[in-house]
Amino acid sequence: MQSTPTADSAFYHPDIEHIAHNRRGFWIAALIALGGLLAFVGIFNLLLDRVGDGLGGFLLIFLGLLMSLVPAALWLGFFYRMDRLEPEPKEKLIGVFLLGALVAGAVAIPFLENFVAIDSWLYNSFATQLVGGILLVGFVQEAVVYLVVRYGIYADPEFDERVDGVIYAIAAGLGMATVLNFNYVLEHGGVDLGIGSVRVVVTALAHASFAGILGYFIGQARFEKTPLLYLPSGLALAALLNGVFFLLEDRVTGAGLTVNPWNGLLLALVVAGVCLSAVFWLVGRANEETLRVAAAQRRAKESLAMPPIPIRHFPEREAEAEKVDGAETVGEETNPAKGES
Repeated sequence: MQSTPTADSAFYHPDIEHIAHNRRGFWIAALIALGGLLAFVGIFNLLLDRVGDGLGGFLLIFLGLLMSLVPAALWLGFFYRMDRLEPEPKEKLIGVFLLGALVAGAVAIPFLENFVAIDSWLYNSFATQLVGGILLVGFVQEAVVYLVVRYGIYADPEFDERVDGVIYAIAAGLGMATVLNFNYVLEHGGVDLGIGSVRVVVTALAHASFAGILGYFIGQARFEKTPLLYLPSGLALAALLNGVFFLLEDRVTGAGLTVNPWNGLLLALVVAGVCLSAVFWLVGRANEETLRVAAAQRRAKESLAMPPIPIRHFPEREAEAEKVDGAETVGEETNPAKGES
């Protein structure tokens, strides 16, 4: 059961109807962005599959880095363009994206690669990959999304609708995914453009999906009175999905000495579809309940504010009633035997 919206917060709270505003443009943009990502992969694998032949060094790295920006540009561009009724400020959305990229590049990646040397032991066994992928990689990466949204935009007056948690969390997740793709391109001295296009889309889809789930929890905590462990539970769920997905992605794309990135893309599309559908349903359900609470509160206020119904007086009838009452009283006094058997 959803809890009642609370105003006991140090942060700005708009009216309840505004909090529960349903943005259909956002979900339409998500579907169009998915189609755009598939078109991006198709172009590089069907039409431009030979562009990278003969290239090397700086040009191949440059194209790989440029390619890494495309998924984020598609997502953020469609979200901004389609959300026309009340768009998020462009500078806020891009700022959260850049902050996610900065924190991932300056903190998360160095911590995982240098401090704990994740690549030296993570793939030693199924158990280390599962546990390390969830408890370490998953939590660190999803903590980036949480910290960026929580301390970068959470208290801002522009964060004024429940779905804003999803929008800004996806922006932060895409910033992190972009830096992860940059890191991959630089470490490998460039990538094959066909396989590389699939990889950057898989990474972007995965992290946008997990960030969307976490963003729902953040949006709820922003406008609802939630239990103490509510946000940690959302972070744990996103980390779990993160670790399990990349474990499965590693298994379905690698078979012996061959690599089939298309299986990873299919898995990422399924995960993105399920996660975004779940977020869409949860946000809609929470908004409906919020609007029901608002309607009940409004009816209660209206009933309290209604003036009392005036009592109409009829002097003639009141005078006649007084005469009748007086006559009956006199009759009783002059006939004391009345009523005796």
